[in-house]
Amino acid sequence: MADPVTTHELDDEDAKLLTLARATRARAHAAEGAAVRDDIGRTYAAATVALPSLQLTALQAAVAAAMSSGAERLEAALVLGDAVRLSQADVALVKDLSPVTVWLTAADGSITAVE
Repeated sequence: MADPVTTHELDDEDAKLLTLARATRARAHAAEGAAVRDDIGRTYAAATVALPSLQLTALQAAVAAAMSSGAERLEAALVLGDAVRLSQADVALVKDLSPVTVWLTAADGSITAVE
């Protein structure tokens, strides 16, 4: 069986998520950037939040932005950074909204995992 990381490619819409996640991560000088797309095509991007009183992964922050803007379901999600797997909290968060594929990518945009 082929390695799932090398057999998947981002389609044009998911490539937009990569661009958003990369730009947000760079702008915030953060460890991770993430972008999600809701079921009507709106996109939301966020970076890691690391304050003494609040810690959120980039995915948690992006999902919070989507939910606070009225999104009810997710269609796609992408996390850009050094993670090779999603945390249990991030997996649960995404599954709360819908069974969606989450692309994990390295800083250069190469796909490191598909969750």
